[in-house]
Amino acid sequence: MFVKNVSLQHYRNYEALQLEAFGDVNLIIGRNAQGKTNLMEALFVLALTKSHRTSKDRELIAFEQPSAHISAEVEKKYGAVRLELSLSQQGKKAKINGLEQRKLSDFIGTLNVVMFAPEDLEIVKGTPGVRRRFLDMEIGQVAPSYLFHLQQYQKVLVQRNNLLKQLWGKDAAQQAMLDIWDTQLVEHGVKIVKKRKQFIKKLQKWAETIHQGITNGLEELSLHYLPSFADAEEEDEAVLFDRFMIKLSQMKEQEIRRGMTLAGPHRDDLAFYINGKEVQTYGSQGQQRTTALSLKLAEIELIQEEIGEYPVLLLDDVLSELDPYRQTQLIETFQSKVQTFITATGIESLNTDKLKGASIFHVHDGQVGS
Repeated sequence: MFVKNVSLQHYRNYEALQLEAFGDVNLIIGRNAQGKTNLMEALFVLALTKSHRTSKDRELIAFEQPSAHISAEVEKKYGAVRLELSLSQQGKKAKINGLEQRKLSDFIGTLNVVMFAPEDLEIVKGTPGVRRRFLDMEIGQVAPSYLFHLQQYQKVLVQRNNLLKQLWGKDAAQQAMLDIWDTQLVEHGVKIVKKRKQFIKKLQKWAETIHQGITNGLEELSLHYLPSFADAEEEDEAVLFDRFMIKLSQMKEQEIRRGMTLAGPHRDDLAFYINGKEVQTYGSQGQQRTTALSLKLAEIELIQEEIGEYPVLLLDDVLSELDPYRQTQLIETFQSKVQTFITATGIESLNTDKLKGASIFHVHDGQVGS
């Protein structure tokens, strides 16, 4: 997968930008607050239709402008595709080769990216919500049906929570209305949990091998899925359905008292262990960084395994955060294999011997020059 060009209009601090002549490795150089990360974010948004930095699309549109536009030509194994995404207060419109897509889930996955930024350390040491978002974003790229079930689950969850808030002190007949929402919640919830289990199992295979390589075989990394209502190994949908329904039945009174749904994939978590010790609590900062790096490199291989071609790698201000050894490990992983975009405040912060031949672009105040 190869991004041949990109065009931005009224996106963040870019009034208008047309960039071409991308190479296998592209260095985006500039001081802070000039627009380097905005350019990387635009590629991410074009892939997933949402930002990794904000949930508010309004923030992606330039000040006092009604809309923003991102487009790019992407070379894939079966030919070139033209991708266009428009953002406005009315919503998003996505086109593939000029044809508007009825659903965003039909657009997501046409361009596959793996983003690695300093905030990705939060996947390891942050809240469960950060890890669930990581799972949702990555699985959604390779399994569009997952996004459908996730969206439906979230809609049902809102309705169920609203009903729970109204049921305190009500009789059994009124509480029976809950059964309707339970069934819908569970139907979509088991699809989500099953896909997460399968994804984590595949991610584990790649991350374990990569982590051993980075640490010269001294550390063994393992991933543990922590679902809220079932055994982590169970994948049979009928069994998951029954266990989820039983869990909701057991927690019914507590949920009515608290006015919220207390079990389901919106309460799941993911844990990381190095040599049997939990990384979030007991890992050093270096181990936490290496775990995050291993996850991102594993994502690259997993996407290739799933769709038959490598994604585009976006390294946003992250190489300078790594020591020279980890820099080298990362660079050697993507060289001659994955098209890569790297932002940095200066070339001197990078292991430039490994980046000879890279295309260099300089960013200043929303303007880019080579």
